[in-house]
Parts: sequence; structure tokens; C-alpha cells
Amino acid sequence: MINLAEKAAATNRTDTDNRGKDRVAAFLRQASFETTRLSAADGDAARTLVAGTCVYVSAVPGRPPEEQVAIAAQLRACGAEPVPHIAVREFASADAVERHLNRLATQAGARRLLIIGGDRTEPAGPFHAAIELIESGLLQACGIEEIGVAGYPEGHPRISSDELDRALAAKLEAAAQTGLAAHIVTQFAFAAEPILRWIERMRDLGIDHPIRVGLAGPTTLSSLLRFAQICGVKTSAQALARAGLVKTMFGLTAPDRVIRPLAEACADERLGEVTPHFYSFGGLAGAIRWTMAGAAGRIDFDHAGGFTVVAP
Repeated sequence: MINLAEKAAATNRTDTDNRGKDRVAAFLRQASFETTRLSAADGDAARTLVAGTCVYVSAVPGRPPEEQVAIAAQLRACGAEPVPHIAVREFASADAVERHLNRLATQAGARRLLIIGGDRTEPAGPFHAAIELIESGLLQACGIEEIGVAGYPEGHPRISSDELDRALAAKLEAAAQTGLAAHIVTQFAFAAEPILRWIERMRDLGIDHPIRVGLAGPTTLSSLLRFAQICGVKTSAQALARAGLVKTMFGLTAPDRVIRPLAEACADERLGEVTPHFYSFGGLAGAIRWTMAGAAGRIDFDHAGGFTVVAP
């Protein structure tokens, strides 16, 4: 005899799962990416992206600026929208910044940039903080129309939360005053709860700008922990590993258990425009393939709050 109550409950679970999968897929379809290099495989993968998908190009200390220009130009040729990082403390003069901005604009068609201070303790030139470049007028003079600025859902190892809030609000205000559109790109984190609390706090503070939530793309656990240490989030990464909350697929960790609750929370747009941003620690091609499979709906939910991307 069929238990009608059990059948109804199973149907409801299926319907709920299907809605959840649709929300995850829709969330992933809005993804942007970040890379430091561009291999042949990365370029091939970039060509499969929806035209105009943003791919950010990191500013790596010690590498010549021309390398970043070349990567940005390659991404533009692949149909992506390059968004180079500008680490202001790395530049010896305002002229050096202007030359680099002009090369990015003319050779790569860059119209968007991520403006950061950079990791250098002592500035190489006149710029100490991102806001100084934002206020300088150089960005607009070189054809830049929009900037990203950094957000820190899990805080910063050397800067208090109050200081971070004031600095973020000041940069966004400076962008508005100088005619630049602006968005926020967050440091990567390993749990949805602190990300969502931070977004809610930003909205409560009146900051309604688009937010790209930083997530670690598929990579090995050792690489994930290494990059977490470099970026100042080692503790949460180790806690994540100890708790068994990383999902291994083909020997890689994946951010599914962060994405699933984020996609649910952001589905009704109550939190404003929130989209995923993948740091491609395991390579841009791998991050793109994984994300596009999920965006296509090839998803199987698990019982631990995550999901597996299913091969075609």
C-alpha cells in the first residue's frame, strides 16, 4: 500500500531540490573570474564564456606591467572583459601609472579596473592608498568608466573592521564624486555565514553597490591552504579542512557548500546585486569548466549542504 504522506513528502523534497538547483545555476551564470596567468588551455576555456564575462587580471609583485597588459589583451581577444588590478603602491610615479593605464586602455580595451593598495609595505612612489588614485582624475583621463574596490567579509589581519568600513565607504564616495561606476570584490572566504552577515551589514550601512563574492575555485587542498595563508585567511581554511567541509571532486576541493546557501539567500534580491567571483588558484580553465557545468544545471545535491557538478 502506498503511503500517500511519504509520497507527498518525497515530491515536496524533489520540488525543493529542483528550485534550489535552479537558484544555484542562475547564481553561477553571473560568475566572474580572476587569474594571474593565461595558458593556452585557459585561453580556450575563456572563449567558451558568454561574451563580455569579466575576467580580472591580478597585479603580481615583481612581474613587469607589460605582462599584465598582454594577458588583458589576450582575454579581450577571447571575447572576455578584462578587469586588471592596479596595485597603487607598486608604481614609482604618477606618470608610470598613467602610462600603464593608457597601455591597458589602448592595447586591451580596458574600461574597468580593480583598484587596490597592494601588499608593498612602503610605497614605491606617491600613492599610498587606492583612494588617492581614485581621486586623482587619472582613471577617467585614460578612459576608465568603472572600478572595483576590495571588501573583507572575514576582516583583515592588520586593519580593524571600523577602519575597513570607513575606507570602503570613502572609496565608493570618491568614485561617485569623480563620475566612476563602482562595485565591490571581496576577499575569498570559506563559509557562507560570515559572507552573508557582512553583506547585510553593508546594506544596513547604506552601501548598495554590486558585490562580487570571492570564492576559491576548484583546486587541491594544499594549494587552497597555501593561498589562504598568503591572503590572511589561513585559520578558516584549516578549520574548514579539519571539519571535513571541503568537497573533493577528481582530487580537487570545490566551493559548493558555500555557493549553495549563498544562492538561496540571494535569490530574492533582498541583498541587492550579489554575484560569485572565482579566484582560479587551480587554473582558470578548471574554474571555468566547473562553473559552466553548474550554470548549465548539471548539479546533484548532497546531504551535507553542497552539490556535485555532474560530467556531461
